[in-house]
Amino acid sequence: MLGVVTKIIPFSSVDGPGNRTAIFLQGCNINCKYCHNPETRNHCVNCGLCVQVCPQKALSLENGKVSFDASACISCDTCIKTCPHGSTPKTRLMTAEEVMEIVRKQVPFIRGITVSGGECMLQPDFVAELFKLAKKENLGTLIDSNGTIDFREYPDLLSVSDGVMLDIKAFFPEDHMNVTGADNNKVLENAKFLGENNKLSEVRAVIVPDLYDVVKNVKAMGEFLVPLYKINPFRIKIIAFRPMGVREEYADMQVPTRQLLEELRGILADMGFEDIVII
Repeated sequence: MLGVVTKIIPFSSVDGPGNRTAIFLQGCNINCKYCHNPETRNHCVNCGLCVQVCPQKALSLENGKVSFDASACISCDTCIKTCPHGSTPKTRLMTAEEVMEIVRKQVPFIRGITVSGGECMLQPDFVAELFKLAKKENLGTLIDSNGTIDFREYPDLLSVSDGVMLDIKAFFPEDHMNVTGADNNKVLENAKFLGENNKLSEVRAVIVPDLYDVVKNVKAMGEFLVPLYKINPFRIKIIAFRPMGVREEYADMQVPTRQLLEELRGILADMGFEDIVII
Protein backbone atom coordinates (compact mmCIF):
# COMPACT_ATOMS: atom_id res chain seq x y z
CA MET A 1 0.00 0.00 0.00
CA LEU A 2 1.63 3.21 -1.23
CA GLY A 3 0.47 6.77 -0.84
CA VAL A 4 1.52 9.74 -2.94
CA VAL A 5 2.72 12.17 -0.29
CA THR A 6 3.22 15.85 -1.12
CA LYS A 7 4.76 16.94 2.16
CA ILE A 8 4.77 16.29 5.89
CA ILE A 9 4.72 19.18 8.36
CA PRO A 10 6.10 17.88 11.68
CA PHE A 11 4.36 20.46 13.87
CA SER A 12 1.13 22.27 13.01
CA SER A 13 -1.26 24.18 15.24
CA VAL A 14 -3.81 24.94 12.51
CA ASP A 15 -4.68 21.43 11.30
CA GLY A 16 -6.86 20.33 14.19
CA PRO A 17 -6.78 20.65 17.98
CA GLY A 18 -3.42 20.83 19.70
CA ASN A 19 -0.03 20.33 18.13
CA ARG A 20 -0.19 17.83 15.26
CA THR A 21 1.81 16.35 12.43
CA ALA A 22 0.08 17.15 9.13
CA ILE A 23 0.43 14.82 6.16
CA PHE A 24 -0.52 16.19 2.76
CA LEU A 25 -1.41 13.78 -0.06
CA GLN A 26 -1.16 14.64 -3.75
CA GLY A 27 -4.14 14.93 -6.09
CA CYS A 28 -7.50 16.70 -5.97
CA ASN A 29 -10.83 16.18 -7.72
CA ILE A 30 -11.99 19.80 -7.76
CA ASN A 31 -10.35 23.02 -8.95
CA CYS A 32 -10.84 25.88 -6.49
CA LYS A 33 -10.08 29.26 -8.01
CA TYR A 34 -8.53 30.40 -4.74
CA CYS A 35 -6.52 27.21 -4.15
CA HIS A 36 -3.55 28.18 -1.98
CA ASN A 37 -1.62 25.03 -2.95
CA PRO A 38 -2.41 24.66 -6.67
CA GLU A 39 0.58 22.37 -7.16
CA THR A 40 -1.23 19.66 -5.16
CA ARG A 41 -4.09 19.29 -7.65
CA ASN A 42 -2.63 16.84 -10.15
CA HIS A 43 -0.07 14.06 -10.37
CA CYS A 44 3.22 14.57 -12.19
CA VAL A 45 3.11 13.50 -15.84
CA ASN A 46 6.94 13.34 -16.10
CA CYS A 47 7.14 15.88 -18.92
CA GLY A 48 10.58 16.96 -17.71
CA LEU A 49 10.07 20.73 -18.01
CA CYS A 50 10.93 21.22 -14.35
CA VAL A 51 14.19 19.29 -14.76
CA GLN A 52 15.42 21.83 -17.31
CA VAL A 53 14.89 24.85 -15.05
CA CYS A 54 15.95 23.58 -11.61
CA PRO A 55 18.88 25.86 -10.58
CA GLN A 56 20.26 23.31 -8.09
CA LYS A 57 20.03 20.25 -10.36
CA ALA A 58 17.85 18.63 -7.71
CA LEU A 59 15.71 17.11 -10.48
CA SER A 60 16.67 14.60 -13.14
CA LEU A 61 15.01 12.29 -15.61
CA GLU A 62 15.60 8.60 -14.93
CA ASN A 63 13.96 6.00 -17.17
CA GLY A 64 11.39 8.52 -18.30
CA LYS A 65 10.42 9.61 -14.79
CA VAL A 66 11.33 12.74 -12.86
CA SER A 67 13.58 11.99 -9.89
CA PHE A 68 13.87 14.39 -6.95
CA ASP A 69 16.95 14.81 -4.75
CA ALA A 70 15.66 16.47 -1.57
CA SER A 71 19.20 17.04 -0.25
CA ALA A 72 19.97 19.39 -3.15
CA CYS A 73 16.67 21.29 -3.08
CA ILE A 74 16.63 24.87 -1.73
CA SER A 75 12.79 25.19 -1.95
CA CYS A 76 12.92 27.98 -4.53
CA ASP A 77 9.76 26.52 -6.13
CA THR A 78 11.04 27.16 -9.65
CA CYS A 79 9.80 23.69 -10.59
CA ILE A 80 6.30 24.38 -9.26
CA LYS A 81 6.12 27.76 -11.01
CA THR A 82 7.22 26.11 -14.26
CA CYS A 83 4.87 23.12 -14.17
CA PRO A 84 1.94 23.60 -16.60
CA HIS A 85 0.02 20.65 -15.13
CA GLY A 86 -0.82 21.88 -11.61
CA SER A 87 1.62 19.46 -10.02
CA THR A 88 4.98 19.16 -8.30
CA PRO A 89 7.92 16.82 -8.90
CA LYS A 90 8.66 16.71 -5.16
CA THR A 91 6.09 14.09 -4.15
CA ARG A 92 7.12 10.76 -2.63
CA LEU A 93 5.65 7.30 -2.86
CA MET A 94 5.55 6.12 0.75
CA THR A 95 4.11 3.27 2.75
CA ALA A 96 2.02 4.06 5.81
CA GLU A 97 4.83 2.68 7.97
CA GLU A 98 7.36 5.02 6.33
CA VAL A 99 5.11 7.97 7.14
CA MET A 100 4.75 6.75 10.71
CA GLU A 101 8.53 6.56 11.05
CA ILE A 102 8.56 10.32 10.51
CA VAL A 103 5.56 10.89 12.78
CA ARG A 104 7.13 8.93 15.65
CA LYS A 105 9.94 11.47 15.89
CA GLN A 106 7.36 13.98 17.12
CA VAL A 107 5.25 11.63 19.28
CA PRO A 108 6.19 13.11 22.68
CA PHE A 109 5.20 16.56 21.45
CA ILE A 110 2.07 16.01 19.32
CA ARG A 111 -1.55 15.22 20.07
CA GLY A 112 -2.29 13.50 16.80
CA ILE A 113 -2.04 13.51 13.02
CA THR A 114 -4.14 15.14 10.35
CA VAL A 115 -4.20 13.95 6.75
CA SER A 116 -4.97 16.59 4.15
CA GLY A 117 -4.27 17.30 0.49
CA GLY A 118 -5.02 17.85 -2.30
CA GLU A 119 -7.94 15.65 -1.38
CA CYS A 120 -6.83 12.82 0.87
CA MET A 121 -10.07 10.87 0.38
CA LEU A 122 -8.83 9.99 -3.10
CA GLN A 123 -6.42 7.65 -1.26
CA PRO A 124 -8.77 6.25 1.43
CA ASP A 125 -7.15 2.84 1.87
CA PHE A 126 -3.76 4.45 2.50
CA VAL A 127 -5.28 6.86 5.03
CA ALA A 128 -7.02 3.98 6.82
CA GLU A 129 -3.78 2.02 7.08
CA LEU A 130 -1.93 5.08 8.38
CA PHE A 131 -4.63 5.77 10.97
CA LYS A 132 -4.51 2.20 12.25
CA LEU A 133 -0.79 2.63 12.88
CA ALA A 134 -1.37 6.01 14.53
CA LYS A 135 -3.96 4.54 16.89
CA LYS A 136 -1.37 2.01 18.07
CA GLU A 137 0.71 5.03 19.11
CA ASN A 138 -2.32 6.52 20.94
CA LEU A 139 -2.44 9.42 18.49
CA GLY A 140 -5.54 11.27 17.43
CA THR A 141 -6.56 11.01 13.77
CA LEU A 142 -8.33 13.64 11.68
CA ILE A 143 -9.28 13.85 8.01
CA ASP A 144 -9.19 17.22 6.22
CA SER A 145 -11.54 16.93 3.23
CA ASN A 146 -13.40 18.92 0.61
CA GLY A 147 -16.35 16.61 1.20
CA THR A 148 -16.93 15.46 -2.37
CA ILE A 149 -16.20 11.77 -1.66
CA ASP A 150 -19.04 9.79 -0.01
CA PHE A 151 -17.91 8.98 3.54
CA ARG A 152 -20.70 6.42 3.91
CA GLU A 153 -18.69 4.14 1.64
CA TYR A 154 -15.73 4.03 4.04
CA PRO A 155 -16.93 2.75 7.45
CA ASP A 156 -13.58 1.09 8.17
CA LEU A 157 -11.75 4.39 7.70
CA LEU A 158 -14.24 6.29 9.85
CA SER A 159 -13.88 3.70 12.59
CA VAL A 160 -10.23 4.71 13.05
CA SER A 161 -10.86 8.44 12.48
CA ASP A 162 -11.63 10.80 15.32
CA GLY A 163 -13.43 13.06 12.90
CA VAL A 164 -13.48 15.07 9.71
CA MET A 165 -12.56 18.69 9.13
CA LEU A 166 -14.96 19.51 6.30
CA ASP A 167 -14.74 22.35 3.80
CA ILE A 168 -17.95 23.99 2.69
CA LYS A 169 -16.53 26.13 -0.09
CA ALA A 170 -19.91 27.78 -0.67
CA PHE A 171 -23.38 26.78 0.44
CA PHE A 172 -25.42 27.40 -2.69
CA PRO A 173 -24.75 24.94 -5.56
CA GLU A 174 -24.29 27.62 -8.21
CA ASP A 175 -21.74 29.43 -6.04
CA HIS A 176 -19.91 26.20 -5.23
CA MET A 177 -19.79 25.43 -8.95
CA ASN A 178 -18.32 28.86 -9.65
CA VAL A 179 -15.65 28.43 -6.97
CA THR A 180 -14.68 24.79 -7.56
CA GLY A 181 -16.09 23.60 -10.88
CA ALA A 182 -18.28 21.06 -9.05
CA ASP A 183 -21.62 21.10 -7.25
CA ASN A 184 -21.86 20.57 -3.49
CA ASN A 185 -24.67 18.03 -3.14
CA LYS A 186 -22.29 15.39 -1.81
CA VAL A 187 -20.58 17.92 0.48
CA LEU A 188 -23.84 18.74 2.25
CA GLU A 189 -24.86 15.07 2.37
CA ASN A 190 -21.52 14.30 4.00
CA ALA A 191 -21.93 17.13 6.51
CA LYS A 192 -25.29 15.71 7.56
CA PHE A 193 -24.03 12.12 7.74
CA LEU A 194 -20.89 13.03 9.68
CA GLY A 195 -22.76 15.34 12.03
CA GLU A 196 -25.41 12.73 12.82
CA ASN A 197 -22.68 10.17 13.55
CA ASN A 198 -20.49 12.39 15.75
CA LYS A 199 -17.70 12.53 13.16
CA LEU A 200 -17.92 16.20 12.20
CA SER A 201 -15.03 17.91 13.99
CA GLU A 202 -14.80 21.18 12.12
CA VAL A 203 -16.44 23.07 9.26
CA ARG A 204 -14.36 25.58 7.31
CA ALA A 205 -15.41 28.31 4.91
CA VAL A 206 -12.91 30.37 2.91
CA ILE A 207 -14.29 33.86 2.45
CA VAL A 208 -13.80 35.33 -1.04
CA PRO A 209 -16.13 38.32 -1.58
CA ASP A 210 -15.38 38.49 -5.31
CA LEU A 211 -16.77 35.00 -5.96
CA TYR A 212 -20.14 34.97 -4.17
CA ASP A 213 -22.38 36.72 -1.65
CA VAL A 214 -20.52 35.65 1.47
CA VAL A 215 -23.09 36.93 3.98
CA LYS A 216 -25.91 35.08 2.25
CA ASN A 217 -23.84 31.89 1.99
CA VAL A 218 -22.59 31.88 5.59
CA LYS A 219 -26.06 32.56 6.95
CA ALA A 220 -27.52 29.68 4.92
CA MET A 221 -24.62 27.42 5.94
CA GLY A 222 -25.22 28.22 9.59
CA GLU A 223 -28.93 27.48 9.36
CA PHE A 224 -28.12 24.14 7.74
CA LEU A 225 -25.57 23.25 10.42
CA VAL A 226 -27.55 24.24 13.53
CA PRO A 227 -29.38 20.88 13.89
CA LEU A 228 -26.06 19.02 13.53
CA TYR A 229 -24.38 21.29 16.07
CA LYS A 230 -27.06 20.40 18.61
CA ILE A 231 -26.21 16.70 18.21
CA ASN A 232 -22.51 17.21 18.82
CA PRO A 233 -20.83 20.68 18.88
CA PHE A 234 -18.01 21.35 16.42
CA ARG A 235 -15.73 24.22 15.50
CA ILE A 236 -16.40 26.59 12.62
CA LYS A 237 -13.45 28.31 10.95
CA ILE A 238 -13.93 31.47 8.93
CA ILE A 239 -10.84 31.70 6.75
CA ALA A 240 -9.95 34.88 4.90
CA PHE A 241 -8.83 34.53 1.30
CA ARG A 242 -5.21 35.57 0.91
CA PRO A 243 -3.36 36.01 -2.41
CA MET A 244 -0.15 34.23 -1.33
CA GLY A 245 0.40 31.01 -3.24
CA VAL A 246 -2.65 31.24 -5.51
CA ARG A 247 -2.43 31.15 -9.29
CA GLU A 248 -1.58 34.49 -10.89
CA GLU A 249 -4.95 34.92 -12.58
CA TYR A 250 -6.72 34.84 -9.20
CA ALA A 251 -4.17 36.69 -7.07
CA ASP A 252 -5.93 40.06 -7.36
CA MET A 253 -9.23 38.91 -5.84
CA GLN A 254 -10.46 40.95 -2.89
CA VAL A 255 -9.18 40.10 0.58
CA PRO A 256 -12.08 40.29 3.08
CA THR A 257 -11.88 42.99 5.73
CA ARG A 258 -11.73 42.19 9.42
CA GLN A 259 -15.07 43.97 9.75
CA LEU A 260 -16.68 41.53 7.31
CA LEU A 261 -15.16 38.53 9.06
CA GLU A 262 -16.44 39.75 12.41
CA GLU A 263 -19.88 40.28 10.87
CA LEU A 264 -19.89 36.65 9.71
CA ARG A 265 -18.80 35.50 13.15
CA GLY A 266 -21.68 37.48 14.66
CA ILE A 267 -24.21 35.85 12.33
CA LEU A 268 -23.06 32.39 13.41
CA ALA A 269 -22.83 33.34 17.09
CA ASP A 270 -26.43 34.58 17.02
CA MET A 271 -27.44 31.10 15.81
CA GLY A 272 -25.87 29.51 18.88
CA PHE A 273 -22.44 28.49 17.58
CA GLU A 274 -19.78 29.07 20.22
CA ASP A 275 -16.45 27.82 18.87
CA ILE A 276 -15.90 30.16 15.93
CA VAL A 277 -12.36 30.90 14.79
CA ILE A 278 -11.31 33.62 12.35
CA ILE A 279 -8.12 33.01 10.38
